[in-house]
Amino acid sequence: MERLLFSISLFVIVFFNTTAEAQTRRIPPPKPFKKPIAAPVVITRENANTAVVVDERLAVLRAQPRLFSEAIKRMRTGRLVSISGSKVSDGVTFYRVSVPPDNFGWVQSEAVFGKYRRGDDERLARLVQASEGFEQIERAAIFLEIYKNSLLRPAILLLFGDLSEDAALKMSGDATRKLDRREMAASGAPLHSFYLNYVSLDRYRKLGVNFVFNPSAKLLHYDGASWREITGKFSASSEAAEAQKRLDSLKVKMETVK
Repeated sequence: MERLLFSISLFVIVFFNTTAEAQTRRIPPPKPFKKPIAAPVVITRENANTAVVVDERLAVLRAQPRLFSEAIKRMRTGRLVSISGSKVSDGVTFYRVSVPPDNFGWVQSEAVFGKYRRGDDERLARLVQASEGFEQIERAAIFLEIYKNSLLRPAILLLFGDLSEDAALKMSGDATRKLDRREMAASGAPLHSFYLNYVSLDRYRKLGVNFVFNPSAKLLHYDGASWREITGKFSASSEAAEAQKRLDSLKVKMETVK
């Protein structure tokens, strides 16, 4: 009898322990299979259907061509995409795009710019004019990269140079306040190298903007590349005279001794 009671007790203990362990180790349900949106289009080089993301506010890559569709990701300014189709929905036009390395979906057409669509250079020029801060320089740089032969190129070149010079003067003041004279002297590196390696210059260099430095005045200046392009390639444009004035002014600034 005692042996029977012991066996029953052991069975009860094992049963409840096994049940409790099974409850604590619940296997999560399998994730639902997501059907691919469409076969991706691989971009190997720029072509007539290549576009660049410029307006991040609208650059949401979606699973379907609808404003209420699942958002895959928000694409950043400068992202290269390839357009393979379009569809109108929710009052806007969506482009079917492939985004390297392995994303594809739909994006609102106004988010991207390219040479595939007539009048896009004018639209981007208006967006550049309406922008502010670093974003304005970034958008101007994209315009200059895409539209090599646009009639608006001289005007954007002139603006790009002016914005870059304004940025150089602001960064000069920031660098002077933040760079410690004692630390610079202790390092043994020349003064101009600290200014020309100043961290805030990095994002401008990524856009192809280069700067020069006047060590006497302790001022950075834009190197004038866009102004030289105007005087060299667009000498008959209305912007050529203004560009030459800025180049002459830059020469004086670099010769200034304080």
